[in-house]
Amino acid sequence: MTSLLQQAIECLQIRDVLMHDSEAFIAETFDPKYGTGVDGLLVQLKHIVSHSQVLEVEDGERTQQLFRVFIQLGARWIEGVPGEQGDGEGTVAEEQVKAQIEATLIAEYALTDHPGKEALDAFALKNVSYHVWPYWREYLSSQCQRMGLPKVVVPTIQVAQNHLQQVENSDIADS
Repeated sequence: MTSLLQQAIECLQIRDVLMHDSEAFIAETFDPKYGTGVDGLLVQLKHIVSHSQVLEVEDGERTQQLFRVFIQLGARWIEGVPGEQGDGEGTVAEEQVKAQIEATLIAEYALTDHPGKEALDAFALKNVSYHVWPYWREYLSSQCQRMGLPKVVVPTIQVAQNHLQQVENSDIADS
């Protein structure tokens, strides 16, 4: 796995980090600034490498290959314990969610060579989060402030939840 990851690292150069989409809401019956119980809310974080793609784009007179990785990130403030009011263990009923901030970020890399699908998958699952994470932390922090939500201390870096999947069994890179 490490040699596959190294192959990808040698072929990729970070080019950009973009926000693909975002959504934020506060439940109609919840007031984070003046309501009671804000301190008792549980914060859940979401971090999933959802998919990737290899693109060919015209860059002047030449064609350039890009590798793009989509990462879904989120935070939600819930009341109670997951599964307490939901349908099953670990689920959260809609009325338990008091606020939510989510975004899909895209990390874009220039491909100098094509190391293969397995190497790109390994890179997507193990390295891309390092490039995206500072942008997510800043976005989440500013959204919390704008929405009057309590400050969330996000870890310096978090590897995606799906990082333990076998690369051979995943379908991350669409080449």
